[in-house]
Amino acid sequence: MAPVRGDGMRGLAVFISDIRNCKSKEAEVKRINKELANIRSKFKGDKTLDGYQKKKYVCKLLFIFLLGHDIDFGHMEAVNLLSSNKYSEKQIGYLFISVLVNTNSDLIRLIIQSIKNDLQSRNPVHVNLALQCIANIGSRDMAESFSNEIPKLLVSGDTMDVVKQSAALCLLRLFRSSPDIIPGGEWTSRIIHLLNDQHMGVVTAATSLIDALVKRNPDEYKGCVNLAVSRLSRIVTASYTDLQDYTYYFVPAPWLSVKLLRLLQNYNPVTEEAGVRARLNETLETILNKAQEPPKSKKVQHSNAKNAVLFEAINLIIHSDSEPNLLVRACNQLGQFLSNRETNLRYLALESMCHLATSEFSHEEVKKHQEVVILSMKMEKDVSVRQMAVDLLYAMCDRGNAEEIVQEMLNYLETADYSIREEMVLKVAILAEKYATDYTWYVDVILNLIRIAGDYVSEEVWYRVIQIVINREEVQGYAAKTVFEALQAPACHENMVKVGGYILGEFGNLIAGDSRSAPLVQFKLLHSKYHLCSPMTRALLLSTYIKFINLFPEIRTNIQEVFRQHSNLRSADAELQQRASEYLQLSIVASTDVLATVLEEMPSFPERESSILAVLKKKKPGRVPENEIRESKSPAPPSVAQNQNNAHVNNSHSKLNNSNANTDLLGLSTPPSNNIGSNSNSTLIDVLGDIYGNSNNNSNAVYNTKKFLFKNNGVLFENEMLQIGVKSEFRQNLGRLGLFYGNKTQVPLTNFNPVLQWSAEDALKLNVQMKAVEPTLEAGAQIQQLLTAECIEDYADAPTIEISFRYNGTQQKFSIKLPLSVNKFFEPTEMNAESFFARWKNLSGEQQRAQKVFKAGQPLDLPGARNKLMGFGMQLLDSVDPNPDNMVCAGIIHTQSQQVGCLLRLEPNKQAQMFRLTIRASKETVTREICDLLSDQF
Repeated sequence: MAPVRGDGMRGLAVFISDIRNCKSKEAEVKRINKELANIRSKFKGDKTLDGYQKKKYVCKLLFIFLLGHDIDFGHMEAVNLLSSNKYSEKQIGYLFISVLVNTNSDLIRLIIQSIKNDLQSRNPVHVNLALQCIANIGSRDMAESFSNEIPKLLVSGDTMDVVKQSAALCLLRLFRSSPDIIPGGEWTSRIIHLLNDQHMGVVTAATSLIDALVKRNPDEYKGCVNLAVSRLSRIVTASYTDLQDYTYYFVPAPWLSVKLLRLLQNYNPVTEEAGVRARLNETLETILNKAQEPPKSKKVQHSNAKNAVLFEAINLIIHSDSEPNLLVRACNQLGQFLSNRETNLRYLALESMCHLATSEFSHEEVKKHQEVVILSMKMEKDVSVRQMAVDLLYAMCDRGNAEEIVQEMLNYLETADYSIREEMVLKVAILAEKYATDYTWYVDVILNLIRIAGDYVSEEVWYRVIQIVINREEVQGYAAKTVFEALQAPACHENMVKVGGYILGEFGNLIAGDSRSAPLVQFKLLHSKYHLCSPMTRALLLSTYIKFINLFPEIRTNIQEVFRQHSNLRSADAELQQRASEYLQLSIVASTDVLATVLEEMPSFPERESSILAVLKKKKPGRVPENEIRESKSPAPPSVAQNQNNAHVNNSHSKLNNSNANTDLLGLSTPPSNNIGSNSNSTLIDVLGDIYGNSNNNSNAVYNTKKFLFKNNGVLFENEMLQIGVKSEFRQNLGRLGLFYGNKTQVPLTNFNPVLQWSAEDALKLNVQMKAVEPTLEAGAQIQQLLTAECIEDYADAPTIEISFRYNGTQQKFSIKLPLSVNKFFEPTEMNAESFFARWKNLSGEQQRAQKVFKAGQPLDLPGARNKLMGFGMQLLDSVDPNPDNMVCAGIIHTQSQQVGCLLRLEPNKQAQMFRLTIRASKETVTREICDLLSDQF
């Protein structure tokens, strides 16, 4: 309000002073109410107010509103101020409208007409006030009302530079809310050529606008690259005296330079033209050279401006990743910043070097700074810089320095900040596995992780060490010996007990020959930890004890005594009591051969993508390179917790193996009862919760597999005789379905026989195994059938089952399609806007994209469309697309042969009640299939 008070409005100054001098809230409200009554009487009075008085009272209303009070009058007086020729009055009018007038107001037509009048004015001040008001409101109505005037102002040769500058920024604001405001065709080249304007302010504003346009439609605005490179070259090579008005502390036009460098990062490669590429490289070299020159000023503003341009140039070099010389120079330049006294510079240098470490040209150069980075990790005062140093060590690690980096990270982990420990544990575990040449070292590293930071070792990490030990015979004995020694520590983390229980239960016999680790010693050592553990770990230890009976028959009596104690106790945990009781009976009843079969050693795991990498990728989307995830193959993540809680001993350890046909992914291991009351002729056992609650028992079949594109559970088929429910779960390229057949009649269905219809050729892409079911389905009963599916490569359509049976002597037969479309094998992928659009541009080949435009099947329902996309299996990415109505998704389809990245964009047109669906994927067949599945589904 300072400029207004200085304009001579003494009444306003007195009112503000009165408000500030109020001693209480009540006094302030009383003074405001008095003033509002006065203003209302002035506006309603017979005496005509002049412009000055209107301005003064409107200012008071604006001030009262900013204090948090509602204003319900004065709007017309503010609109009247717009027609004034005085700058101060017009300014206050526009300010009031921008802040208080709702876009649905009855006055909006008057306001729009006043703005149009000012846009046609020859006074540039009036035009700028109008443009600022349009931008401040920024509604779709404003965009539609001025979609013709503002672009004309921007490219007209008669428009003054200061107006062009405001027009560009106003158009940028409207474009963000209404992307269709920017005209195409010849307007494109005219907007691009603003980069050649002589006025640097116009160029700066235009660059911001063009950058937003390029992000939305890069191909249409590709012509801006040559002009941007040319303009950047002229700025960089100019002396600071050449651009007097736009030189900031001896740095020529730093803001414009940064904007141009960011604009060029929208394209990869930046340009195909050799001459333009050479000029760009020369410009980037000049920026690097100037960074080495002695500073022309000791003020911090000079170094900030110079470094802003330098870091953005380095970002462009990293983005291009095609010039080895520039990459190496950038790395050396960043290395000098690692010991700079400015914390921000050290952080930015570490962050940029993380990206350089992923380039084949500069990886070795980054490694030369390893010692300095390790020192940063240990000695930095700022935790964010320490975390960035950890990220850089992770990125620069390879087989040559893996052991040293892992050891340094382990050493630091003991004193590391709590906020970064979990991420450090994941990174150490990944590096130890990825670069292990001797798996005894890997076992040592993981056990050290549990010892040092056990609370931060997630299930994925200790599952993983178990899988690797089981898969590699050469390390099993060492792992058993090492974990046995670790368990002897007085204070032992529960995760160590879990790993020890599992490994000793499987391989304790390998160290039983030593009297120091005799069977009884192993048992007593584990049981000494039992009372300190959670119920889940106790369940695992009970499973280990029954394994010991098979491995060491000589300690059977000791173990049976423990089982007996837990069976007889009134335990607070019924599951543990039941497990102990079952194990006791098994050890008594089963023969040695049966016991050896039930408790046989775990088979090897199939190789799958590392679950630890997936966890890290979710924690830092966009920061874990996709190629790294694809290269790190490892067993699929197990459901240890679920498996250990299962009371059936033959599943207790073996359920870690996801490839096992008996793996209970769905919790369907206990089949539903086939017996129901004789008087229940229409009610089925509801194993699917409320799925069957709303089913209609009518004569018409209900069958809609399309809805299962977006859900995994529900009623798949229903007619007057039979109801088929499905419950399914998918993990990576594996899936498991439970089909529930319910007899709705009062007579048995005989010769009941579901048969899979899937050709041998299709089975090479999707391998489906189906368990047989009983041939008779009793009246009112329900049976389940389990199916397993393995996606070997992408496929079209889905398998069918043909169901036949006899009902009252009549043969019945029908076919239904299984809900096994390829989208079931999606893994949702988190991405930020930068990563998404970079990937989107890379997938721009003709074979990599598919697009369909279709009419909405019902009145446009955007929340419903969002829900469907979330159920489709991909990750719905919020705040990524510039248009808030658009929906974008990302995901990876897992197959045995490869992983296929897939991006989706759904653009609604509310006026036409239509959708445009665009799919981009790294494989043509996937692109077509996903597009076909989703078209016409909204």
